[in-house]
Amino acid sequence: MNARELTRELVAIPSHRGPDSDESAAGEWIAGWLADHTDAAIEHDAAGNVIARRGEGRTLAFVGHHDVVPPDDEQTDDGEYVIEERDGRIYGRGTADMKGALAAMCCAFRDADVPDGVELVLASFAGEEQGGEGCRAAIEDGFVPEYAVVGEGSTGYSAPGVTNVAIAHKGRRGSTIVAEGEAAHASEVDAGENAIYRATDAVDVLRDLEFPTTTVQGNPVEGSLAVTEIEGGSAWNVIPEHCEVTVDERTVPGERAPIERVEAIEGVSWTVEQDLPPMACTDTDFADAVLAVAADAQSDEPEHVVKPHATDAGWLADRAGTECVVAGAAEPGEAHTATESVSLSVVDRCYRLYRDLPAAFADRVI
Repeated sequence: MNARELTRELVAIPSHRGPDSDESAAGEWIAGWLADHTDAAIEHDAAGNVIARRGEGRTLAFVGHHDVVPPDDEQTDDGEYVIEERDGRIYGRGTADMKGALAAMCCAFRDADVPDGVELVLASFAGEEQGGEGCRAAIEDGFVPEYAVVGEGSTGYSAPGVTNVAIAHKGRRGSTIVAEGEAAHASEVDAGENAIYRATDAVDVLRDLEFPTTTVQGNPVEGSLAVTEIEGGSAWNVIPEHCEVTVDERTVPGERAPIERVEAIEGVSWTVEQDLPPMACTDTDFADAVLAVAADAQSDEPEHVVKPHATDAGWLADRAGTECVVAGAAEPGEAHTATESVSLSVVDRCYRLYRDLPAAFADRVI
């Protein structure tokens, strides 16, 4: 079974979280496939993660995930995922994010020659779409690879169709600002304290903050900050006593915007709801080795790039100290869409990249 065939098999397995579904069937299938096609030591843990190991030495991990976001209506038929293949692409939920790259990783893990002094690991996590549940659970259980290639999308960043190597990505910190006031009849403005006014004062503070920026191996990484929701008030004739503001912050390695300054305003509090860490690769030898193999796997010239989206590489870098890069088949604008698809030729390319990387890793990194 090649990477294209395995992509079709994986995409056909429903693996979204819902009232009557989850990713457990996909995890069981992957564990069974690895048992049938490799001699690896395989663990299928309580969190739903599948981790397979070959060889001994410094660890190089291929990292993916087998859960997907819920499909759109047109992506299912009587509970089954709809898969279409045309014009060299395969369409369906999970093709881009990220079963195409995961299939390439599985086949490469099977086929790669593992050099002396290298432990090659394949990790397919559950719960990535739930804030990295599976990755965090694996790290807590002792999964701390020294190096990892995370197979999220890196194709099409420097130029259309080029599979690049992301040496950094942004994180995401989602938070809520709550403004409390005192209700009063709107005809007696001075009798109350307007929570919406306090919330807008907090928004003014946010608008004056500078976005954090940094560089990773000479590549600029720029953060951002945006108010994305605001809700307050109970009636047209009542001074509002409560208002909430949702803030989306894209974080960069080593920096955070000082959002806590809003709490200097009377009646205003700030709570972080989610904090997905950014990632930065600091090992230039590793980053260059992956880029060289990526160049050999295609006719175009790939580049080191920065990815705007958070991935499990952030958890690995932040909590396990893993040197990570991101290299995968998905292109911008494909994941989580009703027309999600992946190029089968790029899946083949990623297979070659992953298959040939262990030898380059041994030569250039260890």
